[in-house]
Amino acid sequence: MNNNNLNFIFFGTPDVASETLEILKESGNIPSLIVTSPDAKRGRGLRLQASPVAVFAKENNLPCLKPEKLDQEFTLKLSTFNFQLFVVVAYGKIIPENIINIPKLGSINIHYSLLPKYRGASPVESAILNGDLETGVTIQKMKYKMDSGPIIAQEKIAMLPDEKAPALRQRLIKIGGELLVKILPEIIERKIKLTEQNEDMATYCQKIKKEDGLIDLNDNAIKNYNKFRAYAFWPRTFFFKDGKRIIITKAKLENGKFVIEKIIPESGKEMDYKN
Repeated sequence: MNNNNLNFIFFGTPDVASETLEILKESGNIPSLIVTSPDAKRGRGLRLQASPVAVFAKENNLPCLKPEKLDQEFTLKLSTFNFQLFVVVAYGKIIPENIINIPKLGSINIHYSLLPKYRGASPVESAILNGDLETGVTIQKMKYKMDSGPIIAQEKIAMLPDEKAPALRQRLIKIGGELLVKILPEIIERKIKLTEQNEDMATYCQKIKKEDGLIDLNDNAIKNYNKFRAYAFWPRTFFFKDGKRIIITKAKLENGKFVIEKIIPESGKEMDYKN
């Protein structure tokens, strides 16, 4: 099934990774093994559920490992097979250096920013929060230091003025998956050219917390609108009125003002907002 006869492992966990696997599958590039996070309690009922990547593995009859720890035993297990390449997309765990260095073609990662900008956990949201005019996708050869590896390929796109994080992420997933498919033959043939990142230009972004969605309605209108767009999926933006949390579900920037159109009051249903 593999167009390039490439024996590789795919490391990933959430939807962004499973959607990348779909792009690889469409191109005939099927991993020999999938590694994902263990089943976890998800949703309102907190039921134990497999990750989207584990679901993909099951639907496509692919072997799948869900290690709790990337320890010596797991490392030895991977070392016993002749894997040529590791592909990592939003795996969710820090991969030790001794695992990164196992495959002879190295380990590569898709990151959704123009590295060295926005190394870390929230590059898509950070680009919107900061009002950037452009962003993109970087495929890097992995190093143990987070998102610091030499750049294999990069593609730049323009940011759309009212684009929210979910829509931007979907664009970047498609671009990243297609870019990966494009460069795989060059990796196999060892024809890639590596460009070292400029450490002086590196910036970092943190994992998003629920409380990050809090908005001060008296704050700068553009800042609030960017926050609304960045956190449209999670944690969403909200403010407090009479001690109750009110979630903003629809808003716009109009005549230099942040205009809230729809809200969800605490324990209520979506409704029009009347200030």
